[in-house]
Amino acid sequence: MQYIKNFKDVRLTDVATVGGKNASLGQMIADLTSQGVKVPGGFAITADAYRYFLERNALEPFIRQALDQLSGVQDLQNRSQIGAAIRARIIAGVMPEDLADEIIRSYKALSAEYHVTDCDVAVRSSATAEDLPDASFAGQQETFLNVRGAQALLERCKECMASLFTDRAIVYRITKGFDHCKVALSIGVQKMIRSDLACSGVAFSLDTETGFKDVVMVTGSFGLGEMIVQGKVIPDEFLVHKPTFRKGFPSIIKKQCGEKQTKMVYADDQTAAVKIVPVDAEQARTFCITDKELLELSSAVIAIEERYSALKGQWCPVDVEWAKDGVDGQLYIVQARPETVHAGSQHATVLYEWSIEKAHQYPKALLTGQSIGQKIVSGVVRIINTVADAAQVQEGDIIVTAMTDPDWVPAMKRSVGIITDRGGRTCHAAIVSRELGIPAIVGTHTAMQIFKTGQQITIDCSRGSVGYIYEGAIPFTKTERSLQNIPQPAVDVLVNIADPDNAFQYAALPVAGVGLARLEFLISNVVQIHPMALVCPERVADANVRKKIETITAGYSDKKQFFVDTVARGVGMIAAAFYPRPVIVRFSDFKTNEYASLIGGTIFEQEEENPMIGFRGASRYYNERYAQAFALECAAMVYARDVMGLTNITLMVPFVRTVAEAKAVIDLMAQYGLERGKNGLKVAMMVEVPSNVLLIEQFSAYFDGFSIGSNDLTQLTLGVDRDSEMLASLFDERDEAVKIMMCMAIEGAKKANRYIGICGQAPSDHPDVAQFLIESGITSISLNPDSVVSFLMRDAKTQ
Repeated sequence: MQYIKNFKDVRLTDVATVGGKNASLGQMIADLTSQGVKVPGGFAITADAYRYFLERNALEPFIRQALDQLSGVQDLQNRSQIGAAIRARIIAGVMPEDLADEIIRSYKALSAEYHVTDCDVAVRSSATAEDLPDASFAGQQETFLNVRGAQALLERCKECMASLFTDRAIVYRITKGFDHCKVALSIGVQKMIRSDLACSGVAFSLDTETGFKDVVMVTGSFGLGEMIVQGKVIPDEFLVHKPTFRKGFPSIIKKQCGEKQTKMVYADDQTAAVKIVPVDAEQARTFCITDKELLELSSAVIAIEERYSALKGQWCPVDVEWAKDGVDGQLYIVQARPETVHAGSQHATVLYEWSIEKAHQYPKALLTGQSIGQKIVSGVVRIINTVADAAQVQEGDIIVTAMTDPDWVPAMKRSVGIITDRGGRTCHAAIVSRELGIPAIVGTHTAMQIFKTGQQITIDCSRGSVGYIYEGAIPFTKTERSLQNIPQPAVDVLVNIADPDNAFQYAALPVAGVGLARLEFLISNVVQIHPMALVCPERVADANVRKKIETITAGYSDKKQFFVDTVARGVGMIAAAFYPRPVIVRFSDFKTNEYASLIGGTIFEQEEENPMIGFRGASRYYNERYAQAFALECAAMVYARDVMGLTNITLMVPFVRTVAEAKAVIDLMAQYGLERGKNGLKVAMMVEVPSNVLLIEQFSAYFDGFSIGSNDLTQLTLGVDRDSEMLASLFDERDEAVKIMMCMAIEGAKKANRYIGICGQAPSDHPDVAQFLIESGITSISLNPDSVVSFLMRDAKTQ
């Protein structure tokens, strides 16, 4: 009987024989090699070989009898002893001579194919119930890297077979209702890619947190890929926007450099196959792949997703492992499987929103890390170092550990949340927490030092890519918003977004686009540095400030380019999330006191008596004190629109006092590459100053549309400082004078044949204002995300 199949001879239809991993490799080799997807060669030792091995060693009766002694998943001590006994019997078994001969012949043929005597191979399990819907937990069986020589290969094959009976695999099958003796195991023997001399990682054809399908997410680190899965490094992370990438644009909307302080490489002695070594500090601060390589990987991931989807007859997102060979410099796909967490949830009918009560009064976080799961939970800390510690986890505990182990999955199921010191968004803890539907915060560095078992904490993963850990049980709310049967609104409804990390989640809202995306959030929270400190670094004399700037801009010799890239990709995340729906991006509108609070800001800002009506908005852009920084803002928008291909971006100018100022800014934008009308560019203006209302037809000569800023328009119409607590009772968007101003603006814009919307808070807070604006003929209303669904339902009732 033939027990070996070459990868090129197997397909996805052969899962029962060769398991999901091996079948997938064969399918890719057959279908995608012609498209430039490179997959290392190898062969599958079939499930029949596993059964034959058990039969020749009379192991099945022993295994069944041993496992029958288990009372259930909670029978920890007995399970551990039984699993160890089964594994020992399998490893001690004798490989049948005919099977051994066939394995060795296939191994020699693979070595000859790669022109070596003893080919270095990876030996991986490929269980026949693995990588199927609802059967995809990470790390069920073992993988062995850098295996060389026939005898070593035979030994690793037995160890691979034995790993079908690790504690975690036994518990998993009990939980899923699989018969232990009906689940067989195939083994994949694959030529190793010398990523120990380069880099490797994981890629998904969607965003792993939200399930947003229009991106490729890539993570990577130096050395062999096991370091990422094991959570021993925080990898680099990238996002590529699929729709514009398909049109030929290099649409990299996110690049985040990880902490890659160690790597796994081949061992240079006989005591071990691999070892972990430090990464040079300077290299660790650089990205592990180039932009060109990232786009090549994205192309391969998209090709795999498209092929799998065609074979399944429905959309099939994929989870891919990749490696770069340090010898030939080529990129390879070494594994691919269907992604199962989000595959069936693309037509969500409910939007869940979690928030700390009194959302504007967040407590001070004890620690932060990378957020997984978009939820908030409170619980009791349980410090975990070993499997024995994991057995102590109680229902409702929050596990705190350096990094989770696959053997801990039963304990993880009892927990309400997970915190790890190490790892990134594709490590074991992140993958399993998504499978279990519980939040996790990974890569905190010091959680094991800070927290103690029994301590009450709250973990908040609801605020984008950063997760926050608070002392005590902080009250929070969970809001369920139905997206079914949302009626057609009387006007276009848009959404206001500040944080790009939330864009994919809010893209599911039934809105016509984004009415306001503020650059201030990106500048203050991501760039953090005053733009002029990047334009004129020689003016920064303070050594501590210079050090902060160097740390934030590490990897950029040109500090101005750091600003351009950071802002362009932040805006790009929002524009990509809603593509091709329009996204209105407003240039910066900080006041002098807000600019001064940025790193290096006090050097470039003067104190003003009343910053609210001072040096802000358009007046900055052409002033010599800020013009060079405005040039950077424009360069970022040129990059997002023309290089990334996100032409759904409309630009908006805030706080324009005079028509002459409008002309000056429009001329300056054109000088910086943002010519109105070119490449479909539309430019809008905020209506915030009474002069905007009175002269709206003259302003229309320079702008394609308008958006009412109700806060500033109210402030300047009523002469009320909106920051003054003493005057708070006088600040009211419903005042008749303010309503008249808004009505005049709408009438003037309509007369000039320009669209006009509102992006202020008034329609969310005051239903009568919304109704007034609709009756006055406003084109669109843009709301904060938490107000959209309730507004749409309320609007339907008033129609």
